[in-house]
Amino acid sequence: MERDTRRAKARAAPWAGRRAEILAAMQRVMGPLPGPESRVPLDLRVESEDRLDGYVRRKISYQSAPGERVPAWLLVPTARRGRLPAMLVLHQTTAIGKDEPVGLGGLPNMHVGQELAERGFIVLAPDYPTVGEHQIDVYAHGWQSGSMKSIWDNIRGVDLLQTLREVDGKRIGVIGHSLGGHDGLFTAAFDPRIRCVITNCGFTAFAHYYGGDLTGWSGPRYMPRIKSEFPTPDRMPFDFQDVLAAIAPRALYVSAPQHDANFDVTGVREVVAKVEPIYARLHAATRFAVVYPDCAHDWPPAERAVAYAWLDRQMRRSAPQPEAR
Repeated sequence: MERDTRRAKARAAPWAGRRAEILAAMQRVMGPLPGPESRVPLDLRVESEDRLDGYVRRKISYQSAPGERVPAWLLVPTARRGRLPAMLVLHQTTAIGKDEPVGLGGLPNMHVGQELAERGFIVLAPDYPTVGEHQIDVYAHGWQSGSMKSIWDNIRGVDLLQTLREVDGKRIGVIGHSLGGHDGLFTAAFDPRIRCVITNCGFTAFAHYYGGDLTGWSGPRYMPRIKSEFPTPDRMPFDFQDVLAAIAPRALYVSAPQHDANFDVTGVREVVAKVEPIYARLHAATRFAVVYPDCAHDWPPAERAVAYAWLDRQMRRSAPQPEAR
């Protein structure tokens, strides 16, 4: 056992340096990850509470940085034994933000947080900056991208989950669709406490994003430096194979629909082909799962059920759970 541990550390040491290079490249585009001075008290506030079938839904907010609060939903199952795994559930681009994943409107296929709470997971669903109730001028607060502001909000969300007595702090994951799909990837790249990641319709290689037109990535909600400094894929200092590699060897589930008009599946396959050898080299091939559903930019019930089953295995949950609706 001791010899195996030494071997694992020896394999991980060189990769830690590569991961640091990737994170540095991402910060060239997104701006710097905040330092310890920004880790202010969370000052959790509970604004309301509703008891539903199988879980309690609390409307909360927490302080992520000096003078900045994040509105969120916290879902806590009522029937539990010991500490539970928790999921950071990130919404797609929708005006109602965090309300959609917890089942308060929007598309039923996006009610992922509600479904996970019904399956026995503690769920934290925050608003993305400038969406829902999180109406903040990120640039007036000194952020250099909406992406980094969201990453930090999410990291502080993990801090919050680890303070809750109901949460098993070693079993925290992130899941998201579209905006939430790449927001989760970015967050997991920077936060090694996230044990597993599920992304649906979340990315494609930059060269395959609308033929290499990165305008969609350069708006104020994302990374404005792309427009001014990295306007073409060949000038970008990172791509999604780097983001996924920074998550390795942790568990990663990629769902890339074959007919996604936003994130071309051809570019996803190219990224996957570059990441698979990395997981194999780190002796973690079984932790990297990829599916290509026969659908468009969506997440049908059968596909969510497969993702949830994978999540149960990663979180070492063996009890039968409700299927996705």
